[in-house]
Order: sequence, then structure tokens, then C-alpha cells
Amino acid sequence: MNSSHSTPTVKCPECQSQVVWSSNNPHRPFCSEQCRNRDFIGWANEDKRIAGSASYADILSDDLPDAY
Repeated sequence: MNSSHSTPTVKCPECQSQVVWSSNNPHRPFCSEQCRNRDFIGWANEDKRIAGSASYADILSDDLPDAY
């Protein structure tokens, strides 16, 4: 968040445009519904990921029956 302005702003995670951080923006931290949806689709398609070890992907995987 940029605190040098009287109204805080952040960069839209999708298009990097400046967005006023306000409860009046229902899409925050995104600038628009389009950017919010583009981001969601990226996660749903697994184009976006959080770095980490695949061995810890599912801590409950031992609880699932073997599919093989």
C-alpha cells in the first residue's frame, strides 16, 4: 500500500494500474471485475501457483483411499 497519499492506493494485481483502497470499490484489490475474473481464471487453470514443495500439497492425502 502506498501511504504517501491521503487516500491509500495499491497496484491492481492483474494490470498493475493504481487503485484507491476503499470500501467503495467492491473489486479491491483489483481495479475492475474484468481483472478480478482474469486473476481467478488464472488460478483455476493453474497458470498461477504459490511456490512450495509438491510433497506437502495435501496434508490429508494419506487419509484418501488408493485410486490405483
